Amino acid sequence: MRKFLSYWSVYEFIWLAVFCAVAVWITIVSGDNLFGFAVFLSGVFCVVLAAKGSIINFPVGIFNTIGYSWLAWQNGLFGEVGIYLLFFLPMGVIGFFMWRKHLKSGGIVIMRKLSFKAIALISGACLIVIAGLGFLLSLIEGQSTPYIDAATNVLAVTATLLMNRRYREQWAAYIILNVLSVVMWSFRMAAGSPEGAIMVVMWSAYLVNSVYGLYNWTKGAKQAEESFVQDGNSGQDKSTIHDELLDQTEGAV
Repeated sequence: MRKFLSYWSVYEFIWLAVFCAVAVWITIVSGDNLFGFAVFLSGVFCVVLAAKGSIINFPVGIFNTIGYSWLAWQNGLFGEVGIYLLFFLPMGVIGFFMWRKHLKSGGIVIMRKLSFKAIALISGACLIVIAGLGFLLSLIEGQSTPYIDAATNVLAVTATLLMNRRYREQWAAYIILNVLSVVMWSFRMAAGSPEGAIMVVMWSAYLVNSVYGLYNWTKGAKQAEESFVQDGNSGQDKSTIHDELLDQTEGAV
């Protein structure tokens, strides 16, 4: 445990402490139950661990996935329920075993980045699927904010796949996802949802963390690339190094 904690910065400890305190305060003020508090707390721990690149984020995330699904069901967000139980739950298990093959000291994963072409293709595909899913959700009686719900689902799936494959661009998707989730739960809070306030705070915490995650993973991907160069590939151009680094890491997946 001491060795594990040595890989954490002061900022990361402060970040956890601040949002745990916020979770306690919101739970008391809003009169929310302990289950809502547990979902909030596990979610904060999960995203901070993911931003750190720690493999422990997966078991914590599995608990959060189940708990959040129940809250979403109670608030008529059926798209959220389906995607969390049918996709995120199994992907949490899969991601754990995928990351195990690419760990550094302290249980921290080796990070990497996408090419510009891949980013463009993924972005275009996301927009098309969001439009189609939003239309389908709008046909369900009782569905709240169908297109926002669709966008959060598609972005969450995309970010999860990128996360399991260890790409830094997951955090760009998470930033957009978290902004939309804050808006979605703000509507639910305005409609009188008892969980609305704590969910707005939770997704706001995720938003701040996703910015840090993008910073940390950009730095981590750069360090992995530089390490590859130092291992005897300094004579190649950057694009070739990037391709070979991906080939090298793909082979173990």
